[in-house]
Parts: sequence; structure tokens; C-alpha cells
Amino acid sequence: MGGSVSCCISPGESPKIHRREVELEECPITTTEDVSEDTGTYLQHISDRELPDELAQEANPSDHPRASTLFLNKSQTDVREKRKSNYLNHMSPGLLTKKYSSCSTIFIDDSTVSQPNLKSTIKCVALAIYYHIKNRDSNRSLDIFDEKKHPLSREKVPDDYSVIDPEHKLIYRFIRTLFSSAQLTAECAIVTLVYLERLLTYAEMDICPCNWKRIVLGAILLASKVWDDQAVWNVDYCQILKDITVEDMNEMERHFLELLQFNINVPASVYAKYYFDLRSLADDNNLSFPLEPLSNKRAQKLEAISRLCEDKYKDLSKSAMRRSVSVDNLVGIKHSQAVLS
Repeated sequence: MGGSVSCCISPGESPKIHRREVELEECPITTTEDVSEDTGTYLQHISDRELPDELAQEANPSDHPRASTLFLNKSQTDVREKRKSNYLNHMSPGLLTKKYSSCSTIFIDDSTVSQPNLKSTIKCVALAIYYHIKNRDSNRSLDIFDEKKHPLSREKVPDDYSVIDPEHKLIYRFIRTLFSSAQLTAECAIVTLVYLERLLTYAEMDICPCNWKRIVLGAILLASKVWDDQAVWNVDYCQILKDITVEDMNEMERHFLELLQFNINVPASVYAKYYFDLRSLADDNNLSFPLEPLSNKRAQKLEAISRLCEDKYKDLSKSAMRRSVSVDNLVGIKHSQAVLS
């Protein structure tokens, strides 16, 4: 231990983070100068052994609010191609169908981060899953999610089930059926997407034609139990999907939780990031949220909310000012006492 050089990267680092080779000069170095005669070997603080935030954000976008979502990155290739094609053809898709505000009429949508529009949110989540499948890196999967080995219906699974990518409409209908039958909320759809991307990251797997239905079902099952006040039990999903058994649902849920390392926490900042990235995805694909003319009643409601927020921020600034003044007075008193003494 004396004069040896050792790289102090924690051997028990979180398995959620991909193992990366770290240059020797980036690692803390322990030498004889770090050894205290009184206390023995110098022990690093736990924060010194953690990987940099940049690496953690890159590895776990579903855990960190500043990391870009996977689905938005997957969609950029197609978005750039569409823009290039529209530019070459002198086309402006959605220009004639989109509603614009004028001096006499203001159009706003009813979707907010706290109360998203259900239909539009499900469409966006289905589109995000579509891009995940279409632009996947490989076909890494697990048997528990393979539809051939664990079919969702008694109908024969086609031989090309693992080759043909599903269309956006097919994914949307599958999710809409589950949400409509189980009466789930739009917020649950966003949490579903968070769990799905967390699964792909933690388990280092891909969502592909052979497993997308069971992965989406497992994410919805978990999100509905965590997010909604009135949870939908596994037996309830068996009534929606008539041919699936409760034992199969329980096993899939257990595997899903284990692959997530039981990390089902979704911070508000991560939730908000996914909501706004879904809106960006909708704009890129001309999937607009429904717009309605601003009525007098809603205008008054927005004005009241704005006034309430304004008063709240004024109270916060006043309290902050009082704390600042009191500290200044305290400093002034101490200075006066020092001068008199």
C-alpha cells in the first residue's frame, strides 16, 4: 500500500451504469501522502468514488433531467430526412391544416404538464415506441418478453413476427385498448415511457418486433400500479387480454422489476422532461395537439391563475428581502460593536 499507485474506482458501482475504461490520470491517486499516522489509510468519501455526472446522464436518461431522452434521439434521423425531402420538394407539411392565432381569435390546447391530453399523449408515446423499434441498434432481447414463447393470444404467432416492424397505428391501437379498458390517465402513459426506456438502459436490450407488446404491457402494468391511486390488478389485464394467464402476468412483472433493479421512482423533473420531449416529437412529426379558441371563461381562469402565481412570487420575494435585510442589520450591529470595543 505504501508507495503503490491504485485507481480508486468503487468496485461496487451501480450496475445501472455501463462499465467504462477510465484514464489513469482521471482517477484519484492514493500515495504515502494520503496515509495518516493517526487514522491509518485514507478513505475516500463516497461522492469521490462516483462516476462523473456526464457519464451517469449519458447512461441513464430516464433518471437524470438534463440527459436527452432516447426516443427523441432515435427520431432525429427520420426528422432530418423529412425536412430535407420537404425542402427539395418545396413543401410545408401541416401549414394549411395548422391553426394560427389572430387578433380576434387565440388558439390554445388543453394539454399541460400536470394534465396532458390523453389521446394526443398516447399517440406521442406510440410514436416514440415506433422510433425505438425502427431505429434500434440490434435485436437484443430476453425470453420473458418474446411473444413466440409467451403469446398474448391463442392465435398463431406469424413466422415473420420477429422481422416485420409494426406500424405506428398498430402500436397506438394496442396502447389505446389497454388505456381505454383499464381507464388509465395520460400521466400514466408518460411514466410508461420512462419505465420502458429505463428497462432498455438497465437491461441493455432493444425493443423490437418480437418483444414490443410484452415490454409495453409490462411498463403499463407497472406504471398503473405506481402512478394511479386506484391500481389495476393483474387479473384485470387478464380480462382485457383474454388468453393471457395471471401466472404469466406475475412472472413478467417480477422480471420487469428485477431488471429495473426495483427503481420505480420518477422525479418530477424527469417526468416534465419526457412530457416536453413528447411535444417536441409531435411538432417534428406534424402531430399537433388539439387547439381550441380561447373562451372568455377560460381566459378569466388563466388570468386568475396568473394573478395567484404573481402574488405568490411577490410574497416569496418579500420574505427573501426580509431575510436579506435582517442579515445586513446583523452584520452592521457586529461591525458597530467591533468599532466601539
